[in-house]
Amino acid sequence: MKKVITVLLVAFIMIQFFPIDKINPEINPQMDFVNTKKPSITVAKILKTSCYDCHSNETKYPWYADIAPASWFLKNHIDEGRIKLNFSTWATYEPKRQAHKLEESIEMLEKDEMPLESYLLGHPEAKLTPETKKLLIEYFRQVKQDTEEANIF
Repeated sequence: MKKVITVLLVAFIMIQFFPIDKINPEINPQMDFVNTKKPSITVAKILKTSCYDCHSNETKYPWYADIAPASWFLKNHIDEGRIKLNFSTWATYEPKRQAHKLEESIEMLEKDEMPLESYLLGHPEAKLTPETKKLLIEYFRQVKQDTEEANIF
């Protein structure tokens, strides 16, 4: 048993030498969702608190981002989140893609799939109340409608 614990401890120490890259990609404010869509202060705050850590280039890495293997799990979630939806690059999306991303966001919110439960464990302030969720869904629906009306597909 001592050997197993020793091996696990050595392995844990060794993996600490493989940190994640915590450098956020450069931010262009002219491409950002909040800057281009100008939501209310309330909606902007909800987005920044509940969405932007994983779905923008403005990730604020928590203390456990320095501890492998938790850091690897975290980095994987952030990378996947940015691929699926990146609010920092919103203006680079074609209007049809924007409408689709908004529809997906509405669906994820309605199904209580976002924010992820694993994220909420370390960020309880990001939990959406029924009221804040409703507000966000209504806002996304309006932006989607405005996008579709301005760009008849």
